[in-house]
Amino acid sequence: MDKVQHFEIPADDMARAKKFYSSVFGWEIKDVPGMEYAMADSVKTDENRQPVGGTNGGIIKRNSTNASVTSITITVDDADEAVKKVLKAGGKLLKEKQKFLAIGYVAYIKDTEGNVVGIWQSLR
Repeated sequence: MDKVQHFEIPADDMARAKKFYSSVFGWEIKDVPGMEYAMADSVKTDENRQPVGGTNGGIIKRNSTNASVTSITITVDDADEAVKKVLKAGGKLLKEKQKFLAIGYVAYIKDTEGNVVGIWQSLR
């Protein structure tokens, strides 16, 4: 069974959103260099940056493709195979698989109900 690994919250104003989530919920927010993206830790992580007892996510600069609404990301063994299954089941590919830092690959799809969902394949 594939699990929800990550969430993403889009923001028009990154600084305002980071301040909101850190002050309201106590989340630890860390910018990702070179990207309009910040990691949002809602739970502690282990030595491999894996969440312990919950799910962590990110705050992403809002855009019209994959970051227009809050979304979840599901971890799979093979992102290409998962995208094939999505298309066969009536979903759509929003953003093709791309490497994310040195830790994995991510693609974005739209399910049959119009929800944006990330597909994650770890390199670890």
